[in-house]
Amino acid sequence: MDCSDLLEPVIAIAKAAAKAVLEVYSEDFEVTEKSDHSPLTRADLQSHHLIVKGLQGLSPHYPILSEEAADIPYEVRSTWSTYWLVDPLDGTKEFIKRNGEFTVNIALIHHHQPLLGVVLAPVPERLYFAAMGQGAYRSVAGQPPVRLQVGGTEEGPWRLIGSRSHGSNEWDRFLETVGSYVLDTVGSSLKFCRIAEASADLYPRFGPTSEWDTAAAHAIVLEAGGTVCDLQGVELLYNMKPSLLNPFFLVHAKGDQRWLPLAQSILPHPL
Repeated sequence: MDCSDLLEPVIAIAKAAAKAVLEVYSEDFEVTEKSDHSPLTRADLQSHHLIVKGLQGLSPHYPILSEEAADIPYEVRSTWSTYWLVDPLDGTKEFIKRNGEFTVNIALIHHHQPLLGVVLAPVPERLYFAAMGQGAYRSVAGQPPVRLQVGGTEEGPWRLIGSRSHGSNEWDRFLETVGSYVLDTVGSSLKFCRIAEASADLYPRFGPTSEWDTAAAHAIVLEAGGTVCDLQGVELLYNMKPSLLNPFFLVHAKGDQRWLPLAQSILPHPL
């Protein structure tokens, strides 16, 4: 399925959503709590509405699954072969902290795989995008795009990237096991993008994430030569089950065999 002609209009939709997010970011805003106790702001909702309207105009035949409208029964979405998967504001906690580490994420999923991904970090304007077979790219502040390719250090210290706001016991055990490393932390899907642009070797995630958190950046990692695999070494798939939660996963260069055994070793019940 060739979706490259969708990239430019999807990027335009993401930029419109990012503009609305920044308008709220510059103001005093109220923070409420969703049923799962995660935070919600007016920026999340405004971005959601703009993206949904834009995608409906672009491809009315593709359904949309967004974090802010995720109560679609599996009996319905299991019939979808192609759909949009959206996180209107990934990193709401970072948005509230005003540290700039939040993104607008739009992915196109086809037969459970991410074919297209757009990740836009409004502060500063940093755009990542990819479509299957077309490569992955980064553009900073409107500059010409640069093609991305994952990398990896041959010897330690390993360059690890982790979540700024989410830790776990498994994460702590992994750090004790991995040996010599340097660690950077960042919010939102920017962690995936650090792998895609070869500024980190590994992003291990031993905590809860939802499918909209990962899909857009997953497409970018794939086109940059990386992988997003579960702890059995299987590439993540989307819309395969009633739950929208991802398993634990690793993000790194495809074919790098160092990390999976280490990750498996720290689990309380080895695979």
